[in-house]
Amino acid sequence: MIHSLPIIHKVGVPPKKTLFQEFEHNVKEIFFSDNPLSKFKDQNGSRKFMLGLQAVFPIFDWGRGYNLKTFRGDFIAGITIASLCIPQDIAYSRLANLDPQYALYTSFVTPLVYAFMGSSRDIAVGPVSVVSLLLGTMLTDEISDYKSHEYLRLAFTATFFAGITQMTLGVLRLGFLIDFISHAAIVGFVAGAAITIALHQLQDLLGIQSFTKKTDVVSVMRSVWSTMHHGWNWHTIVIGVAFLVFLLVTKFIAKKKRKLFWLAAIAPMVSVILSTVFVYITRADKKGVSIVRHIKKGVNPISAGEIFFSGKYLGPGIRIGMVAGMVALTEAFAIGRTFAAIKDYSLDGNKEMLAMGTMNVIGSVTSCYVATGSFSRTAVNFMSGCKTAVSNIVMSITVLLTLILITPLFKYTPDAVLSSIIIVVVLGLVNVDVVLLLWKIDKFDFVAFMGAFFGVIFKSADIGILIAVMKFSKAISNIFVSSICLTRGTKSHVPLSWPTPVSLFLLVK
Repeated sequence: MIHSLPIIHKVGVPPKKTLFQEFEHNVKEIFFSDNPLSKFKDQNGSRKFMLGLQAVFPIFDWGRGYNLKTFRGDFIAGITIASLCIPQDIAYSRLANLDPQYALYTSFVTPLVYAFMGSSRDIAVGPVSVVSLLLGTMLTDEISDYKSHEYLRLAFTATFFAGITQMTLGVLRLGFLIDFISHAAIVGFVAGAAITIALHQLQDLLGIQSFTKKTDVVSVMRSVWSTMHHGWNWHTIVIGVAFLVFLLVTKFIAKKKRKLFWLAAIAPMVSVILSTVFVYITRADKKGVSIVRHIKKGVNPISAGEIFFSGKYLGPGIRIGMVAGMVALTEAFAIGRTFAAIKDYSLDGNKEMLAMGTMNVIGSVTSCYVATGSFSRTAVNFMSGCKTAVSNIVMSITVLLTLILITPLFKYTPDAVLSSIIIVVVLGLVNVDVVLLLWKIDKFDFVAFMGAFFGVIFKSADIGILIAVMKFSKAISNIFVSSICLTRGTKSHVPLSWPTPVSLFLLVK
């Protein structure tokens, strides 16, 4: 009987590397782990050109297999999200202290650019509540008179540098950095911003004429209660509350019965149409009901000459743009990865940064302000059966037709209804389940959440952002510490989830 000998595998010791070689290897693993140039190897010139075109414009890749059946799903989804985005845009422009047409311009230009360059099949692009509020708050800190032309120019400047920031991150292949932005701090910022936004809508929901420009909850509630006996308009309250209830009921029905999701999607447009007709017939505007009055008709004018490239507003424009750009990217990544995981496809972080950056740069020279992926529109886009980014193109064309043909019809739309739409949208951003989960799983992350949350509602959006950024900076510093330790063969015991001393200081203060 022959006994088989055991097979012994010998593993050789890897060759010893110098400090520079280890550093070079780590850099390649971080920035070029996907080996982006491998597909160009051994290809002829025309094939390399086509591959390069597909790398910059993914639509040339997936568009080859596009057909009528796929378009049917995208067309229905595009029309559906357009019916949601038009009333939302008119409402969100007020958060940014801009005229309504600028938000509509944004929903026309930026989705077209994203459809050609983005890697997500589901994201619906346009103005969003959080970024609009952040932009409006930071811009008014620099220029209090938001009716002035300088305010508008600063908005375009911030949008330009938001795009430049996003493009730079994409070109340098820094998409991985988004993974290290504290999720807890961002959840806290979004929840705080949502409550701040909702409270600020009480001005138009109650018909208050004189209202504070500050965003902290104490100043807002003081403005509300100080005008209770002489500043509230009951006609406005009836209209606003009636449509607020209508929107909440349709949202509740859609949540309970997923097949009726379209009720919540079309409810904002139905509210705008019905309230506009009601105000026009009853002439409620003569009784103190505030209305939109005028939305400029036509397509985007060129605004390249309006951007500040010198002078005292250049510095604030860069600073505001960088902050708004990072927040917009974080929101877009959170949305994109959520729906990509559901449909089981990959989302390229670097391509997303390039797409978002390019669309905001182009938007800044065509009278748009900062755009990103929208939670509510993307959810409706997904539920409506979208297949590709063509749904963004359909939405864009619908908004264009609205700008050319029907904007004068929104003249009698009551501001109270727009406030109701905003309240319903932003209250959905307060995720109580996630907060409870943070408390159970990680107390340090819960502290980061509370710091950002209270920073926003009791001070300003800037403080909430600062806490999130400090948490982000701590994570990045830990990456470099860990990288150095790995290179030297030692261990790092620095957890990425520790809160920064600055976060704790701001929380206590």
